[in-house]
Amino acid sequence: MAPTPEEPRTHPMSDPATPSGFSPRHVAGLVREAIPPMHPGGRPLVAAVALASGVVRALSGRGTTTGLLATAATAAFFRNPRRVRPPRTGVVLAAAVGTVATVSEVLPPPELGLPAEPVPRVSVFLSVLDVHTQRVPVDGRVLAVEYTPGVFLSADLDKASEDNERNSVLLESTGGARIGVVQIAGLLARRIVCDIAVGDEVAAGETYGLIRFGSRVDTYLPAGSRVEVAVGQRTVGGETVLAALPAGA
Repeated sequence: MAPTPEEPRTHPMSDPATPSGFSPRHVAGLVREAIPPMHPGGRPLVAAVALASGVVRALSGRGTTTGLLATAATAAFFRNPRRVRPPRTGVVLAAAVGTVATVSEVLPPPELGLPAEPVPRVSVFLSVLDVHTQRVPVDGRVLAVEYTPGVFLSADLDKASEDNERNSVLLESTGGARIGVVQIAGLLARRIVCDIAVGDEVAAGETYGLIRFGSRVDTYLPAGSRVEVAVGQRTVGGETVLAALPAGA
């Protein structure tokens, strides 16, 4: 008996009634895919900019275009694009979109509670134009969350890891490895948002925080990890593999 041919597969947004794909439903789906969602932490600022623009327009009768552009730019800053995690296990994903500033072995910050021994650290600098949401680097559980006040030096300086305001998260992977992720405020950043708490079960690639404006994210890896990025390389939070964990971790 001849095998039954499989039915053709279609994109979930396609409309069988319109083979050309040009239908309101299909176009609306494409628009939703093209425009990334916004992190909730940005909504108050976007609303404030929109309100201020409206007031200026009402009082002066001018500034419509400027107000729309300012509102759109603010919304774009807080964009939170969808990510697809790579099909690999035993790896640590990038926690942020940006440029690798340093790869070195240093003592972890004391608030992480890790042994006072040098471990690999990958620092990613986020410019004002980068996506400023942070992603969980591994599947696992949150062991600690610690906020540390500090100054607001330029985030691309190495001493920003020690001196700047920061929020540190210690994670334990499903394999027992402990990874530290530190959100560091920069010269312009004045607000760090962290949406996870001690005891939370987390999945690699999911959004957990936000830093408003230029900033930096440091990832502290277990000793013996194999770093897979280089200084100057661009990373995508939740997608780029920062390092492979040691065997058995």
